[in-house]
Amino acid sequence: MIIIAIIIGCILGAILGMNAPMISYTYSSYLAIAIIAALDSVFGGITSVIKKNFDLKIFITGFFGNAILSILLTILGEKLNVDIYLAAIVVFVGRMFTNLGIIRRYYVDKWSNRWEKKKDTDKI
Repeated sequence: MIIIAIIIGCILGAILGMNAPMISYTYSSYLAIAIIAALDSVFGGITSVIKKNFDLKIFITGFFGNAILSILLTILGEKLNVDIYLAAIVVFVGRMFTNLGIIRRYYVDKWSNRWEKKKDTDKI
């Protein structure tokens, strides 16, 4: 089910990306940080589904909260002439790699257990 949603999302993103107007340089940093924050929330949501403690309210508030906070950090950084948004990028990307590692370990264990069961069944 998740794989189907990912495939549909990629196809829609590609179609919309080809037909969408170009984002001006002024807003590109805001969009980039918002996308990274949203991806962090998505990977966190997938991780919480794997750990069986997913809560939709937590996911929605984290999704929008992270995006809004990161955009506000970008605005503050522009006002102070300091690249504060880089701190948010480091944190979000670090959490994304952590969550991706958890997801990867879960599926590798699942597939290797399935492979071992198949191997054991073939021996009998």
